[in-house]
Amino acid sequence: MRSFDPAPLYRATVGFDQMADLMDRLLTNEAPESGYPPYNIEKVDENEYRISLAVAGFSADELNVEVKQSQLLVTARKAEEEAERTYLHRGIAQRAFERRFHLADHVRVSGARHVDGMLHVDLVREVPEALKPRTIEISRGDGAPAHQQVEGTAVRQGTDRKTAA
Repeated sequence: MRSFDPAPLYRATVGFDQMADLMDRLLTNEAPESGYPPYNIEKVDENEYRISLAVAGFSADELNVEVKQSQLLVTARKAEEEAERTYLHRGIAQRAFERRFHLADHVRVSGARHVDGMLHVDLVREVPEALKPRTIEISRGDGAPAHQQVEGTAVRQGTDRKTAA
């Protein structure tokens, strides 16, 4: 049963349709994702993240990390064992898995490493210069810049900073 209607988001916002689609996809996901393998998502720095997955029993050759569109896909396939083994208790799950993570805009994978049964995938957010905040010069109504000449120095209205003309 669906309890979230994204229609109000579409009516009241511009450019957030991807976020509404993502929320809709998450809420209507009929096949719940298993908890295997367990993982952590860590914020390392302001623009750096790390996803750590517990992949005990898998070698680096049996793991695959790839990015498709805006999804990080981590998969593992255990190689066939040459010798038949008889387990009295098998508590280490070495089953194949596929784990997907949706990446935000401008987030890219910067590297991956396999250490002590953990797979660490490092991510970095790189916002393009064109999307970073910038200051816009405000002009007066007559088209002239909003600064005046004062004794050989230019002073912007509304500030007390002086710059040489």
